Amino acid sequence: MQKIDPSTLDLKEKVVNIGRVTKVVKGGRNFRFSALVVVGDENGYVGVGSGKAAEIPDAIRKGIEDAKKNLLFIPRVGTTIPHESMGVYGAGKVLLKPAKEGTGVIAGGPVRAVLELAGISDIYTKSLGSNNPTNMVRATMEGLSQLRTVEMIAKLRGKTVNEILE
Repeated sequence: MQKIDPSTLDLKEKVVNIGRVTKVVKGGRNFRFSALVVVGDENGYVGVGSGKAAEIPDAIRKGIEDAKKNLLFIPRVGTTIPHESMGVYGAGKVLLKPAKEGTGVIAGGPVRAVLELAGISDIYTKSLGSNNPTNMVRATMEGLSQLRTVEMIAKLRGKTVNEILE
């Protein structure tokens, strides 16, 4: 897997979730904020990150920095994905299915953010299990990372695309 330089990409970011985290200490309660952020160039590259800080803007900034370190290239066929995939992270499971052109993104909030920033515009998804935004986003990334195109499989096996499709 090659390293991706985030500075060469025109990345857009989306804040998926902001949570208030409380730590009870001797003097009372300490409040901090955690932010779950997705970044992508809407052309195949997408990453997820989380940040935590005393102020919301700082948490978001840290989340964006973390997401840029975890960029993945998502193989696509036209406007959809090459094949069906199931991503699992913790108790979160996300089923991803290819769809015909013009279908749109059929997905819930956290999953939709990842798919739109990855540049996938026609897909069916189903969230199974946990509806925790962090688990759903990471399960979506897991499902997307399993995707392979026919060309990739042919190259791995040392065959031509026609040999694979026969």
